[in-house]
Parts: sequence; C-alpha cells; structure tokens
Amino acid sequence: MTALVNSAHAELLIRITEGADSAVPIAVVPFSESGTMPAGDKVSRIVQDDLTMSGEFRPLPPEKMLSLPSRREDVYFRDWRMLGQRYVLVGELKRSADRVSARYELFDVNRQERILGETASASVNSLRTLGHHISDKVYEAITGVKGAFSTRLAYITRDTFKGKPRYRLQVSDVDGKRARIRLESQEPILSPAWSPDGKKLAYVSFETGKPVIFVHELATGKRTKVADFPGLNSAPAWSDDGRSLLMTLSKDGNAEIYRMDLASGKLTKLTDHWAIDTEAVYDHTGQGIFFTSDRSGGPQIYHMDSLNAEPRRITFGSRYNARPRPDNEGRFVYYVHQRNSAFHIARTNLKTGEETILTRTSSDESPSISPNGRMLIYATKQGDNSVLTVISADGGAAYSLPASEGDVREPAWGPIVN
Repeated sequence: MTALVNSAHAELLIRITEGADSAVPIAVVPFSESGTMPAGDKVSRIVQDDLTMSGEFRPLPPEKMLSLPSRREDVYFRDWRMLGQRYVLVGELKRSADRVSARYELFDVNRQERILGETASASVNSLRTLGHHISDKVYEAITGVKGAFSTRLAYITRDTFKGKPRYRLQVSDVDGKRARIRLESQEPILSPAWSPDGKKLAYVSFETGKPVIFVHELATGKRTKVADFPGLNSAPAWSDDGRSLLMTLSKDGNAEIYRMDLASGKLTKLTDHWAIDTEAVYDHTGQGIFFTSDRSGGPQIYHMDSLNAEPRRITFGSRYNARPRPDNEGRFVYYVHQRNSAFHIARTNLKTGEETILTRTSSDESPSISPNGRMLIYATKQGDNSVLTVISADGGAAYSLPASEGDVREPAWGPIVN
C-alpha cells in the first residue's frame, strides 16, 4: 500500500454518447489572446466542453460562426439570431507575468442584453481552473442553478501491474482531466466519500486483509484509521458538518448502521434488526437517512425521517433496489435498480412515489449525484471494462469517462467549495 500526494496519472477520456433534444443553443466564441499563452488547453474550449457535457447546452462549432467578436461592440445580434443562437459568450485573455486574466461577457441574443460580465484570473498553469470557473458562472446566469464544473471526482481504477492487481484511488476534474493518484494498493479500495469541505476522503481499504475505514487528508496525504472493528467495516458517509460518519459495522454479529463521532470515536447504533442494513446516507435535511435493507426479503431502499424514527420503505418496483443517493432538495432518491437480469440507475419521486429508469446501459452501479442536482455519474460495463458515465439527472444526455487502461469504478462527486 502506498499513499501518494498529487501523483499524476493518465487522464480519463471523454466520449459524448447522447445529447439532449432540448439543449439550449449557445455560441462560445474563441477568446482573443494578448501575450503568450501556454500550449494545449484553450479556455473557451474548456467552457464549450463543460456546457456540452451538462446535456443542457448545444454549443455552436466555431467553424460555423460568421464572426469572432471579443467585445460587446463587435457583437452583431442579427447574425447570431440567423444562426439560431440563444446566447453568445465573448471574451479576451491577457497574460501578465505568470497570471492570465479573462474578461468575458454573456449576452441574450433575442433581448440583445448582457446578462453576465466579469474579469477573473488564474496562474498560467491553471487555465483549466479558469475555464471551469467561467463555465460555472455562465451556467448559473442562464439556469439560475450553481454550476458544478469546478468540483472534483474521486474514483477507483483497477489494472494489473507485474502480474498482480493494482487498485488506485484517484481524484480528477469533473471532465476527467488533471487526474492524480492518492492511494495505490494491491488490495481492493471501495466506497470513496467526500467530506463537505472537499478536503478529505473516507473510504474502505482491504490493505490489512479485511475491510477497514480510513479518512484521508488530500493536501498532506495523512491517513487515519477510524473503523477497524471485528467483521465488516464499510459504506462511510459524511454528515453535513463533517464531524461524524455513517458506516455499516458487523462487530456485534449482524450488519447494522452506526454513526461515529470522529473527534471522540463514540458510536451510536441507528438500526437494530435481524436483516442486513447498509449503505446509509443523510437526506437533504441532514436529520434523516436513506439506507439499503433486505428486511422485506430482498434489498430495498428505506428512509428514516430522524435517527430515532421508524424506517419507511421507499422502493417497490423490483426485487432489487440498492445504493441510495438523494438529491439536495428532497425531490428524488437515485439508486441501482434491477429489471429482469439487467441493473440500471433509477430514481423515485419522493412525493409521488413514481419510479423512473434513467439509464439504457445494463450493468450499472455506484450512482453519485452532482452537488447541484443536475447530473449523475455511475459506473457501468463497456465491453470488458468498467467505465464511468455521466447523465443529466433526468436521463436526457450522457457522456462516458473510460480509463485509458483497465477498469474505473466507484465514482464519488465532490462538493461545491467556495
């Protein structure tokens, strides 16, 4: 086992697999540049790709643009209306020493009004950070919802090295770029979970020959063993304040859900049933939990309004529903759903009870909702390998993030950090 800090590794690849029919047309005009810019990433291209991946926008290819304005006075709205565009984003980049500043403006084409204007800057080596920041601002200006392009993904890759399995815990941008290895082991790593401040990951490691829960500080690489009880130690999930973890323990013989105070190590038992109770996560209030239990004869999703409440069954559509992931507004819970012999990602409307199958793939697992509730990432099979796929939360658009080598699985979408 090796803990690593910011060790680079091959990035995930991006493959758009399906677009949304209702996507909003937007022109992201290539930004003008003053001063020498680093080769490679172009800020406007990063913005274009981010908006495309959300499934909610359909950027106009630059080669179809009639002009390439960088300021308001050069924007001819008639031309953009003729091209069928709803919005147009223009901007310019200026380099000064080791900093790059971006001045950009977003216009509503039909109203001929500026709806966003800002100057932002980043180091010359952080143009991807600058691009994701602009994407977030554009997304929020149009939709009214915070963008999640500046957040990060955690995931596990598995390949073979010198004839032995190799597991790596990695963290990347949401588009799979700038991937970094945080932990490497010959034994499985499971269930990464982000702390609310985005500074730590909890996960399960089998490096000692049994499942043990660790908390890993990303900036320093410091790892703390927090649950190493006899039997099962699994499925960590953070509280909203970052002071405690939900987890599944079988130290007393049966798999039950516990809450651990991280400062004191004190455990509070939240379920007490002959069935297997596992995969607990807090609901949008931070007071109740969703979890998986087979107390009705097979895995189903249950909800407790508070930590002392009687569990209430949520899913009924098949014999197998597991791995609950609620949104942040209390509208939906997402989960793995078996239909016939296939496993899909589905969601249930918590007010109406209506169930919707979201994915068209058939070996799906480990859903994780974006912090703004608009996108969902999950692992699925693509040929012989496992890949990550991102869909819009209504299932209307998708892109995949396959690893350059081996399998990639167990995705966890990080929080929005101000």
